[in-house]
Amino acid sequence: MQKLSDNIDAINRLIGKGAACLIIFMVLIQFLVVVLRYVFGYGSIFMQESVIYLHAIFIMLGAGYTLMNDEHVRVDIFYREASPYKKARVDFWGSLLLLMPVCACIFYYSLPYVIHSWQSLEGSKETSGIPLVFALKTSILIFCILLFLQAISIAIKSFFAMQNHKNEKIK
Repeated sequence: MQKLSDNIDAINRLIGKGAACLIIFMVLIQFLVVVLRYVFGYGSIFMQESVIYLHAIFIMLGAGYTLMNDEHVRVDIFYREASPYKKARVDFWGSLLLLMPVCACIFYYSLPYVIHSWQSLEGSKETSGIPLVFALKTSILIFCILLFLQAISIAIKSFFAMQNHKNEKIK
């Protein structure tokens, strides 16, 4: 089980670090858009949409990595002060009862939406926009899969943390 958790973490780490590299391109393209627009009076819808695509892909692909590193937004009024055992219980049950079902629901309801987009090879509504809306919508499914996998990893780690705590109490 620990090996499975480590493999899931490795996948999210690799994808998360790759997604982080997109930020550099996004900033450079946005800078170029601004310079071209306000200095040279030239606008490019393709470049503007590429910033939106990169931002969306960064968020969708980086969510599992963010969760793995416990860097997501959390209202931790009680969690912050909890013991490691209580944190493990919250993480375990939160992953099983909240995160995994939500990921499954988002995947289930997004799948027809993404399939329809692929069937029509949906492109930008703008004439000179990026013709890959179908690929962008696919990131919704990838987001669900990566978060679901990370929830499994968290549940495994939390389960072992709870077991270790119980074993220490018995000794």
